[in-house]
Amino acid sequence: MIEKTGEIELVQGDITKIKVDAIVNAANESLLGGGGVDGAIHRVAGAELLKECRSLNGCKTGQAKVTKGHNLLAKYVIHTVGPVYEKNDDSCETLLESCYFESLKIAGEMNLKSIAFPCISTGIYGYPKKYATGIAVQTVRTWAKRFGVEEVYFVVFDGENHKLYKSFLDLQGWEL
Repeated sequence: MIEKTGEIELVQGDITKIKVDAIVNAANESLLGGGGVDGAIHRVAGAELLKECRSLNGCKTGQAKVTKGHNLLAKYVIHTVGPVYEKNDDSCETLLESCYFESLKIAGEMNLKSIAFPCISTGIYGYPKKYATGIAVQTVRTWAKRFGVEEVYFVVFDGENHKLYKSFLDLQGWEL
C-alpha cells in the first residue's frame, strides 16, 4: 500500500523492494547484520554487503555510514544505529533525531535525491512507536530539503506503524 502526496510517501511493505537512491538500515553497532530490517537488508543485499560492512569498523549510536546497495534495488544503504530506549533518558531522543539527520546529511553529501527510512529503534530496542514516529517525521520535514533530498519514503512493515505514520503525516501535511 503506497500513499503519496507531495514529496513524502508512506509505504506499507518491504524496504528491500523499494527502488530509491538509498535505503536506511536500522543497524546494530557492529553493522554485521541482525534481526528485523537489518537482517532482511543483509539477506537481500548478499555477502558483498557484509564484506563491505566489515571494512567500516562498526558505527556508534546516532551516527550513520554508507555502503553500496549490492543486490538491492537501492544504489546505497545508509546504516544508522538507533538508541536502546531508556525511560527518562533525554539522550534517547537526541540520538534518534541524529539517526535521521546523519542519514539525510550523507544523502545530501552524495547528492542522492531519494531515500527510504524504516522504523528505527522501535523493535527490539524498545523505543515507543508513537514518540519515534513523531521524531522521524519532524526531523525529516526539517532537514530533507536542506540537504537536497527530494523524495522521502517511510516504509513500514505492519498496519500499526502505517496508522501511526499516517496520523502524523495527516496532522502535519505531507510536503517536506
